[in-house]
Amino acid sequence: MRSDWTALPESVTAGIAERVGGTLDVAQASSGDHAEIASTVTGPAGQVFVKAASGELSVRSLRYELAVTRAIDRHPPAVLWQFESDGWLVVGTEHLAGPHPDLSPGSTDLNLLLAALSALQETPAPGETWFTPAARLGFAHPAMDGETLIHSDLNPANLIVTPLGLRIVDWAWATMAAAWVELALLVPWLIGSGHSVEQAEEWIAQLPAWTATDRQVLDDFASKNATKWAAKSRQNTERWVHDLAMWTGEWADHRTDGQRQPSSHSAGAPSRDVGVSQQSPLGTANQVTQPGGPMAVRTENQPG
Repeated sequence: MRSDWTALPESVTAGIAERVGGTLDVAQASSGDHAEIASTVTGPAGQVFVKAASGELSVRSLRYELAVTRAIDRHPPAVLWQFESDGWLVVGTEHLAGPHPDLSPGSTDLNLLLAALSALQETPAPGETWFTPAARLGFAHPAMDGETLIHSDLNPANLIVTPLGLRIVDWAWATMAAAWVELALLVPWLIGSGHSVEQAEEWIAQLPAWTATDRQVLDDFASKNATKWAAKSRQNTERWVHDLAMWTGEWADHRTDGQRQPSSHSAGAPSRDVGVSQQSPLGTANQVTQPGGPMAVRTENQPG
């Protein structure tokens, strides 16, 4: 759960001020819950995005994100400094200012996403400290296992358009898996951004990991993912949960010719809209302030 800046011990705020040359302004992130503190801090030298954690789980999550930054160049925000004081782990990263991408059909931002995905698909997961696909997603298939480090939550709110390309934030659910799993998890977000299922799959097929994956494996993934989100939607009234249940269901129905077990959404679930819902992202601590297109954002305490 997010805490106010005033919850930080004096030793921590003094350590931050020392590193930014004197704190002038603090703006708390509007969403997310992986770290107790997530704020943009402005000092004489400019802006820094600061995360601070003290609870066991939040400290573990923040250390996990630090490990990702060491494993991947360019895409995550660069770590500028870190320190520990009075039971708090504090990390200052590059502040990324820019819009979320527009992932609707025909958008030029899709070219930025393709370039980022192409690079990430070649990124190995060093060591064995990462989530497994089964632990991350709650279902398994032998073909999901692999050696690639995937983000596993590339909803538009975790993507930021910058002059140097697309940057990716909030790596708290980084997973070691087959490269195609990242792409399969992206399909529902493309559908939510206005693509038909056919358009989404056609776009994803530009990446070799997708075309190299057996059709039955993709069918199985789509069906299991839809079943999971249908179950979540029956126990949750948040719109983003029902949106994902709808989008994953559309994809699964397409791949199974409508023969999968029908999902029963709870009463009051929203009808299909083009564009994703404006809630708050899975564990995100957004650094952006200006959406540049449809934005999918959500908060979730458990792996999705």
